[in-house]
Amino acid sequence: QVQLVESGGGLVQTGGSLRLSCATSARTLSLYTVGWFRQAPGQEREFLAAIARGGAAASYVEDSVKGRFSISRDKSWNTVFLQMNSLKPEDTAVYYCAAKPAGTTSYTHWGQGTQVTVSS
Repeated sequence: QVQLVESGGGLVQTGGSLRLSCATSARTLSLYTVGWFRQAPGQEREFLAAIARGGAAASYVEDSVKGRFSISRDKSWNTVFLQMNSLKPEDTAVYYCAAKPAGTTSYTHWGQGTQVTVSS
């Protein structure tokens, strides 16, 4: 069973930073790619970044947030982080982590989301 629990959201001023956490299990990180998404009110869900399964942990960050956001995994393989710097009001959204099985193109497991609000 794949469980994903996000935390770390909150209210931050423009220019501030937040680190979101996605708590999962080593088994999940060995079998699934884990990605971060966000969805603002009235907008479609937006892909932000992903980290590959297994030891290599290759990562990818979408161009729209590259240079401000980064994705990483802790050494115990229990948590995936999304570090967000230089936050802007347009980054306000609910942020989700999700898991994608190996060899597929769809994220099949989702966390409950964590709210990020950036004040101007």
